[in-house]
Amino acid sequence: MATEQRTRTQKRVAGAPRSADADRVTILMVAQAAGVSAPTVSKVLNGRETVGPETRRRVQDALISTGYQRRTRSEAGKVGVVDFVITELDTAWACELLRGAEQEAYRLGTSLILTVTHDRKAQPREWLKTLASRPTDGVVLVVTNTRQVSAEKLRPIDTPFVVIDQVGGYDRDVPTIGATNWAGGFAATEHLTELGHRRIGMITGPEDVRCSLERLDGYRAALGRAGLPLDESLVRPGDFYAESGRRAAAELFDLPEPPTAIFAGSDQQAAGVYDVARARGLRIPEDLSVVGFDDTEVCEWLWPRLTTIRQPLAQMAVLAIRNVLETTHSPGEQPLRLELSTSLVVRNSTAPYQTPARIPRGRR
Repeated sequence: MATEQRTRTQKRVAGAPRSADADRVTILMVAQAAGVSAPTVSKVLNGRETVGPETRRRVQDALISTGYQRRTRSEAGKVGVVDFVITELDTAWACELLRGAEQEAYRLGTSLILTVTHDRKAQPREWLKTLASRPTDGVVLVVTNTRQVSAEKLRPIDTPFVVIDQVGGYDRDVPTIGATNWAGGFAATEHLTELGHRRIGMITGPEDVRCSLERLDGYRAALGRAGLPLDESLVRPGDFYAESGRRAAAELFDLPEPPTAIFAGSDQQAAGVYDVARARGLRIPEDLSVVGFDDTEVCEWLWPRLTTIRQPLAQMAVLAIRNVLETTHSPGEQPLRLELSTSLVVRNSTAPYQTPARIPRGRR
């Protein structure tokens, strides 16, 4: 079950009188009264033709008997709460998103409620029930499984929502805010080719996540632009965490002809590359150039400081909070589809190609 925590902004409403919204009839209550699912109630409310006449009649009777009323934007603005749902908080990437969301909620005078699902494979049932059971002005979702997020599953929340997109493959009517991952992968690899590197390794993220695939496609395109052949032995899978960076780096260093540069799909994975390079006696950037992705605090903690692709994580969260709280969402309106630009940040972990040092195999 999801764990719900309140940030410091929530303290401002502590002790406030009970809102009339606290007794509002929700779609979930209507569904229980009609003996149907919440998505079925949503289909009736939205005029969908896929509901049979008898079921439609039961839902309509339940809407009347429960006194259900749809929330308006003006009414919703009185709640003073926005929900932020995220899979994990164990990376600098996640903390940067939360920082942006909390600061924007604070600026808008709104309390932020944090829900951590704690499971990358979790089904949405438990946290969706929590969100549907109480009033909220809007919901921002950061999840790693497209099955968790569809317009049908989220309609019971009955409030504006936005997905901070790292997975891809969502329904067309799911609003998303993401980043230009292909351009980031291209820029990272192009930077290394322009420094003269010809054997450039890449450590990807999960193979079923769109942002990871887009970064890989950008890497391949930049190699092609530089006239370099694609050597699949230089591409290793990862999961954006440091341990996968260590494992992939060790495999790359054990190749008969190891890379002289590595593009890691996240800053965390780049940190793992640093660990293995140091254990093998390699100097960064003299013997090995490294580029990360995200531009989190990790870049400043590493030595030398990490060259990376800046993904505007805090800004993505700011825009998501702003969208659900301030934008008027009209029926039939096209859902938000926003991609923010990535950019190369050059620090000290990359340098022009030199004749590589001999890498001791198997030493960790």
